[in-house]
Amino acid sequence: MFIAIITLLIAGIVKGAIGSGVPVIVVPVFTMLYNVQTAIAVLLASNLFSNLIQVWQNRRHLLPLRFLAAFSLAGCAGILVGTWGLVALSHDLLSLGVAGAIVLYLVIKLLKRKMAMPMDVARRLVLPVGFVAGILQGAAGMSAPASITFLNAMRLERRVYIGSISVFFGAVTVVQAPALLVTNILTLELAAYSMAAFVVIALAMPLGAALGKRLPYVWFDNLIMLLLAGIAVKIITEVF
Repeated sequence: MFIAIITLLIAGIVKGAIGSGVPVIVVPVFTMLYNVQTAIAVLLASNLFSNLIQVWQNRRHLLPLRFLAAFSLAGCAGILVGTWGLVALSHDLLSLGVAGAIVLYLVIKLLKRKMAMPMDVARRLVLPVGFVAGILQGAAGMSAPASITFLNAMRLERRVYIGSISVFFGAVTVVQAPALLVTNILTLELAAYSMAAFVVIALAMPLGAALGKRLPYVWFDNLIMLLLAGIAVKIITEVF
């Protein structure tokens, strides 16, 4: 329990600082502590409410509505496919899926750090990227290899990025919650834990927001990458 609370606090700080990072941090750790289904269910409230807060805070600094709508709707379609995988696949396969998503995220981050994607290219990619991101979110609990790297590649201003990625995360969670209910993954007990997790994350977000205005983004970025690399190795070694 102590490790779970510390993980949520760290995730809240990172979320407040850079606008994302909660699933990237929490899902791998909770997958090791419990399982992928529990990790995804526990983050539902945080994925919804924390992102709604950041959408409201950055409502005047968003990407065009048509772009965000296409990105989010494609993600919602992908969630349905991913949730089917969450039910149908074994624990080891899902754990390896989380580890694979981490590795993919790290590789893309390292390869595209200097890349800048023009808006006309982003418009052509928004639907397939959104769909893949939704599948990853539904099956592995973290869409970062697709969603975060996609918006990062556009080199958006900090508030535009935070507001826009929060729109996507909030939208796909609206679809993910009933999908998890229908498949009996989300129970009353997990719903209660999800609300408690949101409280912990929300308490840490203001500290992260304050730090984010004072410290370079790359500090948080490098810290997350080091943490994820270690977690991916641990998950893989435990499965095999």
